Amino acid sequence: MQVFLSVAPRDARAALQFHNRLAHVAYRIGEESRLLRQNLLQSRGGILSLSDYRCPPIEKPEALCREILQECNLRGYGGVLADFEGEARQDRLAFLEKLCAALRRSSRRLFLPERYALQVPGATAVICTALSGGTFQQRLEEAVQRFGRGQVALDVQRLAMDFRLPAPSGSGTPLAQDALLALLNELSPATFYSRDLCARYFTYTRDSATHFVLYDDAETIRQKIRTGHELGLCAAFLMYPEVKDLLPALFPRRQNG
Repeated sequence: MQVFLSVAPRDARAALQFHNRLAHVAYRIGEESRLLRQNLLQSRGGILSLSDYRCPPIEKPEALCREILQECNLRGYGGVLADFEGEARQDRLAFLEKLCAALRRSSRRLFLPERYALQVPGATAVICTALSGGTFQQRLEEAVQRFGRGQVALDVQRLAMDFRLPAPSGSGTPLAQDALLALLNELSPATFYSRDLCARYFTYTRDSATHFVLYDDAETIRQKIRTGHELGLCAAFLMYPEVKDLLPALFPRRQNG
């Protein structure tokens, strides 16, 4: 399994101190279906990460595919992560089908959010790891059954969520890392590991209400990646801003030389 750090160009040098596989969050789709890019380091390899944020309808998919393939050839990218938002739209699907076919002809992968991968044959589905219910391993096993061994990757989202109990909807309040650390420092709670969710948790009471806090640390992230590897997943993506404080624990050998 290959592990990538998703980084904006401004963070690339700092990320490379710990890990040399990067997904370059530097590309988006502009007017007239043009590929827009930020300034990047003069390095080769990794993955091209493409956003459709505020993207107009893709009316020239063939031309856009050509630009992306040229960029992959120029920079030695091994594939494309299409970080597309919202529901699958027909213009995006038509473009992604062409891009997937073009990338496969050059032995490259197209990584897609699950909702898109369901409709683009041959794409690799990217599965979010931030679960608040069910079991993590079962979630991955079901994805492998649906898409095939080697055709699933992980979107390792660092979980930090506060649930006020009972929480029948299964949704809680997201916690910023400084808010989570403040709670841990204030309460010094007994913390536990959930094998089902592959995350740590603790409980506390405030204003007569019981709260359940679920969160990731370096070890739970490593365990999620290990589980994915054991099930034959091909890649994992970690967002640099989410895990930069954990990088010495996640990639110690790179740091030490």
